[in-house]
Amino acid sequence: MRGKVTLQEIADAAGVSKFAVSRALSGKPGVSEETRTVLVKLAAQMGYFRNHAKVAGLEPRDMDARTWSGNVLVLFPNIRHQNRESKYWGPVFEGISERLKRKGMDMITLTEPSTEDMFSLLNPEAIKGIITVGSITTSLLLNIYRMDIPVVMVDHWDSAFLSDTVLIDNRTCMSELTKDLLCRGYTRFQFVGCIDDAYSFYERWEAFRSTLEMSGVELQQNKTLLHGGVQALAEKLDRLTEDELPEVFVCANDVTAAQTVDMLKRKGIDVPRRCGVTGFDDTNEQMPIYATVRVDKELLGMRAVDQLLWRITNPDSPVEKKLLHAELVIREGYAPRIILGE
Repeated sequence: MRGKVTLQEIADAAGVSKFAVSRALSGKPGVSEETRTVLVKLAAQMGYFRNHAKVAGLEPRDMDARTWSGNVLVLFPNIRHQNRESKYWGPVFEGISERLKRKGMDMITLTEPSTEDMFSLLNPEAIKGIITVGSITTSLLLNIYRMDIPVVMVDHWDSAFLSDTVLIDNRTCMSELTKDLLCRGYTRFQFVGCIDDAYSFYERWEAFRSTLEMSGVELQQNKTLLHGGVQALAEKLDRLTEDELPEVFVCANDVTAAQTVDMLKRKGIDVPRRCGVTGFDDTNEQMPIYATVRVDKELLGMRAVDQLLWRITNPDSPVEKKLLHAELVIREGYAPRIILGE
């Protein structure tokens, strides 16, 4: 078996000094950009990066010094509004696309896999890595696993398929939102959103519930509001009696919040005076919701690319979960009224 490729071997092959190779691969000044590009490509061809985990573009500060090439497969299933027209998923996709373009890599987009074993038709040698966007079925992930290619998942996690994941810090952000509501004196809540649809929704529900529990506030959750599709949730909201109405509906995302506001208004309920509504993701500025969480969606996509490139050059490093914090946005004019004496 061939040993590690040395700096001297690269220098001999390129006809330059070992010092020049060292400066080029570490991203330090001392060589021209043209020479750096040539030496990085030569080092990659000779297999240098497979055995050196902390050189040339592998540390965060040196990522831009590395020259990349090849194809990245972006799996973007068109399910539950996961498409480029979505105000949430569209910017995530654009972030991925722009970052890959900047890195000099080509993108192959797969939106509707015809069969779950279609990955067996792909040539693994032609694909540097895979980025999955949004919810992916476990069976699809297991087929990806058989390709033995670096994978990064965006806004999804699956215990059956351990890989690098880039997520919004849903737990911290939802906890901050819930604590704000508690500090303002609200104690009666209902969480709304199908927690089976997305891992992020489940995380938000767990953070909401645990924050109330740690604060000593009893949650009398209507569990029917945690499951089912859009129409089912609408019907369940419509069946709520006046006594069952909370002070605040805490929704899994802005889409669910918009549906909740619409249904409450159809029932003749004053939003936000009688019932407040909060969202998450900041995808709709027009509806009267009290709070949301402003997610930098393009950054989510860009950081997924960065993580994939790091994983390509560090294949044996432990799996990582990257969490991006997001900004809590409070809209004071839409605060619900606390009804005294209830």
